[in-house]
Amino acid sequence: MSETLIDEDIRKARTLPSRFYTEPEQFNRLKSVFSGWQFAAHRSELEAHTIQPLEHIEAINGESMVLVQGDETRCMSNVCTHRGMRLALEACTKKSLQCRYHGRTFNLDGSFRHMAEFEQAVDFPSEDDNLPQFPLKQWMGLFFTAQSESMDLPWDMLEQRLGFLKPESFTHDASRDRDHSVDANWLLYVDNFLEGFHIPYVHPELNQALDYSGYITETFDGGVMQIGKAMKGDVKFDLPAGHPDEGQDIAAYYLWLFPNMMFNFYPWGLSLNIIIPVSHNTCRVLYRGYVSDAELASQGAGSVLDTVEDQDQWVIEEVQKGMASSVYDRGRYSPTKEQGVHHFHRMLSQFIDE
Repeated sequence: MSETLIDEDIRKARTLPSRFYTEPEQFNRLKSVFSGWQFAAHRSELEAHTIQPLEHIEAINGESMVLVQGDETRCMSNVCTHRGMRLALEACTKKSLQCRYHGRTFNLDGSFRHMAEFEQAVDFPSEDDNLPQFPLKQWMGLFFTAQSESMDLPWDMLEQRLGFLKPESFTHDASRDRDHSVDANWLLYVDNFLEGFHIPYVHPELNQALDYSGYITETFDGGVMQIGKAMKGDVKFDLPAGHPDEGQDIAAYYLWLFPNMMFNFYPWGLSLNIIIPVSHNTCRVLYRGYVSDAELASQGAGSVLDTVEDQDQWVIEEVQKGMASSVYDRGRYSPTKEQGVHHFHRMLSQFIDE
């Protein structure tokens, strides 16, 4: 895909061609975008279990990883260096990692510890018998990892906007977790998330909680921030003095990080969406909830999440069907409402040459 496929001028640009939503070949060509930063876990999850297999990341990009809290927090391979067995099969708290196949044991820093019946092996153990390590970033209590060193994100800028919420103090609420299968390409789920244009037409309940006329979209390298304004008298953030949005009635911050992570911050806490690509016409959506004030969860824009999710799934599944039309290929972007979608498509264009 060349840079010119998506014109940098949104007023002139045409949307991504329909083949990227409907053809297996195009789906496979975009798999490389998932090697960068991926959300791993919130630190409250490591307080509950010090060993966390990252099954969602394995589902996204095929790499089996485990997050481990020992003398420090590390992300390492979850594959035994003997015969390739996956090590941690569920979240747990242990003092070492032991393979259930032949008993090879590792320390919590990933170093080889012990294995029976290898006394006669020459030059054993070696560095190759330790578990490989992956990059790890902690941001406001949220851990991110990558298959290799990835493009950096404007963490400091984002923290200036969201740090007052103290997400590191949130607690994982498993009752909010969801795992949805959606009959649509993962690109459509992201496209839909990145614009509030559809809210009055698809989300009547959410439209009553948000001031649509004040909806804002901001783009930056690596992501998009959407800001939902609260209707008069509805629940909103208590913004501190000096905050970039001081004086405004903000109901929600919707943060998207490339390519598939959505962090929805509400006065009650954080609702996280992780999109897992499955096929050219199927994806999964994992919901995770991290709470600071449960009493606020029944108020405002953050109180109708399941309803909004059902509505989003309905509309993108219908769009997926429409993408297969022989007479539809590309549309145009609204210059005032679809800046986020345009930004996403421009980012995709940097990964594939056509």
